[in-house]
Amino acid sequence: MRLLDRYLLRELLVPLGYCLGGFLVFYIAFDLIFQINRFLDARLLFWDIVEYYVVTLPELLVEQVLPVSLLLALLYATTNHSRYNELTAMRAAGIGLWRLAVPYFAVGAVFGMAVFLIGEFWLPSADNRAKFILERRQDQPDQREQTTKLDLYNEATHSEWIMGRFNRLTSEILQLKKTTELPDGSIQTLHARRAFYRDGHWLLNDVLTWMRLPSQSAPHMVQSNAVETLTVPETPAWIRSELKFSTLSAADAAKGPVFSIREILDYLRLHPQVGAKKKAILLTQLQGRLASPFTCLAVVLIALPFGARAGRHNVFVGVASSIFICFAYFILLRISFGLGVGGLLPPFLAAWLPNIVCGGTGLLLLARVR
Repeated sequence: MRLLDRYLLRELLVPLGYCLGGFLVFYIAFDLIFQINRFLDARLLFWDIVEYYVVTLPELLVEQVLPVSLLLALLYATTNHSRYNELTAMRAAGIGLWRLAVPYFAVGAVFGMAVFLIGEFWLPSADNRAKFILERRQDQPDQREQTTKLDLYNEATHSEWIMGRFNRLTSEILQLKKTTELPDGSIQTLHARRAFYRDGHWLLNDVLTWMRLPSQSAPHMVQSNAVETLTVPETPAWIRSELKFSTLSAADAAKGPVFSIREILDYLRLHPQVGAKKKAILLTQLQGRLASPFTCLAVVLIALPFGARAGRHNVFVGVASSIFICFAYFILLRISFGLGVGGLLPPFLAAWLPNIVCGGTGLLLLARVR
């Protein structure tokens, strides 16, 4: 059977390579039309632009290109086999359809593993690396790691952190104002000119401490220190996590998985008291990242019955079928993911519903293939 497997793989991998290459070339060409002015303004060199696309293209591969290319190539290959009665001959020789599909499932499993690895280890830092490439020719490169005017709130400790500037590389804070609501209802406010994080503690310079009791309408200063040590749950990792997740809107979250599994679990660990609305977004994102690798296997299940029908079929029938399936899948994905982000569907069902529908439909149609 190895000769047959090699033949089926070769007939699949050739159109698959064309599909992958074609999608990437078209994407880069169209993206360059809209991005060229941005690249020129950033004074990027040719190799900077090449590096930029090397960094950003894996996101496109994970979200769309890999499953769509696999679907298109599968339908093309199986329709072509069916057109020349090759599948009929193989099955007449006693080879079952499931056995014939082993090479296809192997490719789907490899693609699924690639989707998982890219989403877990490449995409989390892709945005920062792309931003670094776009800003590497700036006149003031030290400003790249600076984030200004931050206002973060920790629900677990009822603390608000207002920062004039935060250095993501050194974890240095300038012009810090930390306001905490204490259990007795009083409000404590710290003003510090500068803060550093060392050995699990914040070191504050030029600190003024204000306190407002429940019975008072205005705060009063209770302490003034040149240097103060502060041990709180809010670490630089907490701040960076807030920076990354605070930019995610519900509309962007509804488009599909954005963060890695590790990032989401770390955020939930650092924020044990997340609100219901944000928790629905995070759990839907988590389930979406877990479900995305299995999309390639669901694609194989839905492609086989469409392409393995007996009789002579034009290869363009496979292309038309793939277009219809792609539209149906992505429409269902957007709807279910949006409902999950909005809290109208359980996160598990919202993320896995497209794969369940796609794979289940494929299984039902395969049972009817003669």
